[in-house]
Amino acid sequence: MPNITLQARLIRSAVAPAADGASLGGSSDAAPAQAHFPPEQIIAFAEKVEKILAAQGARVAILARMGRPAAEVPPGMRFTHVAFAVYSEITAQDGRMLTSYTTHNLYQLENAPDKSELTQDLPVDFFAKACELEAGIIVPSTELQQRLLELIASPDYALLHEPSYSVIANPYNQGWQNCTGFVLDVVSAAIYQTIDPKVLKANIKAHFEPQKVDVSPFKLKLGSLLVKEVSLADQDGTPVTTTFESIGRFLQKVDQGSVMLTVQPD
Repeated sequence: MPNITLQARLIRSAVAPAADGASLGGSSDAAPAQAHFPPEQIIAFAEKVEKILAAQGARVAILARMGRPAAEVPPGMRFTHVAFAVYSEITAQDGRMLTSYTTHNLYQLENAPDKSELTQDLPVDFFAKACELEAGIIVPSTELQQRLLELIASPDYALLHEPSYSVIANPYNQGWQNCTGFVLDVVSAAIYQTIDPKVLKANIKAHFEPQKVDVSPFKLKLGSLLVKEVSLADQDGTPVTTTFESIGRFLQKVDQGSVMLTVQPD
């Protein structure tokens, strides 16, 4: 079990308000500041998600949140931010050892939205950035979970990160990445047991079906000119990207035993 020291808010502490940024009707992986729910409601929902993960026996799972209202995002993109939830030992600020899920994220840099970094926080922090309290969960098979745990704990995990960020990054090409594309790359590296980018992208192209970006070409072109986190440089023809839903369909095809579910508040 990983041991992680987090300077983060733990259960029953205050939640700093935040909400995902947006572009082209979708959502980026930044963390601006406006809460949609009181801390107590966010904490209760995060605890519910953790209990469901534990009931599924998940040592590592893929966790998704809604960063924008469903009516504001293109079709097929209900969940706008995706991360890994890893069952971990956590060293609290007072030195106590706790067990909890930690979320391993790719987030945009606040002062450079066309760049990203890898960070960790807790489910309560993860859902503090949600505009609607609904979670998507994918629990991989036991074998794939073990491979993912080993990969996330290794230096290879960071090597799969591409710092150049695009909110609609094409999963078939190198050069740009978003949170969902990073999760797909890590999952694929665990499945095909390689971090060689050419081999990895060849396998993704052969087995993964991305989500078409259903936004007008004019709006996409305008966005790419005006917004740093939108790039069309890696797109060929109709833009495509990675979504939580497309990752779920991919794993149901290649990972027998994977489970996909959604969680609603009580």
